[in-house]
Amino acid sequence: MWEWRNIYRGMIMGASDVVPGVSGGTIAVVLGIYDRLIAAINGIFSREWKKHLKFLVPLGLGIGISIVLLARLIEWLFEHYPGPTKFFFLGLIIGVIPYLVYKGDVKNQFKGKHYLLLLIGAALVASMVFFQTSEGEQMQNFTFSTYILLFFSGWIASSAMILPGISGSFILLIIGVYSTVVGGISDFRFDIIAVVGLGILFGIIVMSKIVKFFLDNYTSGTFAVIIGLVIGSVFVIFPGVPESGTMMIVSIVTFLSGLLAAWLLGRVEYK
Repeated sequence: MWEWRNIYRGMIMGASDVVPGVSGGTIAVVLGIYDRLIAAINGIFSREWKKHLKFLVPLGLGIGISIVLLARLIEWLFEHYPGPTKFFFLGLIIGVIPYLVYKGDVKNQFKGKHYLLLLIGAALVASMVFFQTSEGEQMQNFTFSTYILLFFSGWIASSAMILPGISGSFILLIIGVYSTVVGGISDFRFDIIAVVGLGILFGIIVMSKIVKFFLDNYTSGTFAVIIGLVIGSVFVIFPGVPESGTMMIVSIVTFLSGLLAAWLLGRVEYK
């Protein structure tokens, strides 16, 4: 049976993937489908590929629809209201941490080495705040080497995207092609969409195999790293203390809205 419910899940993941600092993998955890997502991507190459395709196609359709429809909106929100927008996603990210702690059975399974892995994961992502993320205008002149750069940018970004806590969009920002990719999607530039899309496809396939191996063989250690990555992303997306009282109130409201959204999604998905 086709899991058409995944269209709405994909739309939420797609919206988050456009935001620098927010990981689609984190949203997959919020929605309770992260394990199935990894298994389904790997299952495409198995005898049960039809079953996994019925899970992935609606999800991919939702992600695509969301990215195309929301790319301009996200750009506008980040241009005019970057602080409150980031506080909403900050609440969403923090809201998923209790579930990760429960899912990883931290109280019973974690030992000293797991907490060390957690700290390493958090430090790895948090250190991204020191990277230069300012970039110039969108690329105008496209050559073969430009398309190669876009392909590998999509590959690297999607490898990060599949991991909770690491933002594929933030990776694109660090590389310096974020505005080009988002602009290409907004303007329906087929060449950009196709090249970056192929890179993303290959990156997701490769990284999902790596994640599945570690989830199957080192479950607690993998969850320790994942929890650390999510905690570290809080430092990346935190926009700083709002300067005005009005913006402080708005940011608090959006932050609480993000927490509420994580809680509501959790209740719907884990009911």
